Amino acid sequence: MASPKSKSPAKSTATKKSTTNHSNSSNGSNGSNGSLSTKTNNTGMKSSQLMKLFEDGLKDIYWAEKALTTAIPKMIKNATSPELVKALTNHLEETKGQVTRIEEVFQSFGKKASAKKCDAMEGLIKEAEGIMEECEEGAMRDAGIIAAGQKVEHYEIASYGTLRQFAQTLGLAEAAMLLGETLGEEKAADDKLTEVAVKAVNVRASSKGVEEEE
Repeated sequence: MASPKSKSPAKSTATKKSTTNHSNSSNGSNGSNGSLSTKTNNTGMKSSQLMKLFEDGLKDIYWAEKALTTAIPKMIKNATSPELVKALTNHLEETKGQVTRIEEVFQSFGKKASAKKCDAMEGLIKEAEGIMEECEEGAMRDAGIIAAGQKVEHYEIASYGTLRQFAQTLGLAEAAMLLGETLGEEKAADDKLTEVAVKAVNVRASSKGVEEEE
C-alpha cells in the first residue's frame, strides 16, 4: 500500500509568502506615513519662517509710520503751495491712523505691537530733509518735497502690498483686511501728490527756473 503524500511543504511555502506580503505591506504603509509626516513638518517650518518675515515687516513699517508722524510736519512747515500743504496735512492725519491700525494688526493674531528701526525709511526722511535745506523756499522746494514724499509713498505701497499678501497666505484674514485699507490710503496719497505736482507745483517751479536764467 502506497504511503500518503505529505502536503506540509506546500503549506509552509504558502505561509511564508503570506508573511512576506504582510511585511511588505507594512513597510509600504510605514513609508507612506513617514513621507506624509515629513511633508507636514516641512509645511510647518515654511509657515513659521513666513510668519517671522511677516512680523519683522510689521515691526519695520510700524517704526516707519511713527517716524513719519514727526517728518511730515517738517514738510508742511517748509511747503508754500496751499494745495501741497493741504495734501500733506490730510496725509499726516491718515498716518496717525495707520500707526493705530498696525497695532490692531498685531492684536489680531495675539501679539503686542513693537517697532524695529527701518533703515530704508530713515534714509528717505534724511533725503527729504536734505532737499528742504538745499532748495530755495517756494516752488522749487515744493517740487522737491513732492518728489521725496512720493519716494516714501512708493516704499510704503510696496511694503503694505507684500505684508497683505503674507497675511493672506498665513490665513490671517483680519490682518490682511487692515493692511489692505492702509495700502489703499497710500496709493491715494501718491495719486494726490502727483495731482498737486502736475496741476500746480511743477509749472511754478519750471517758471521759476526760466526767470532765474533770464
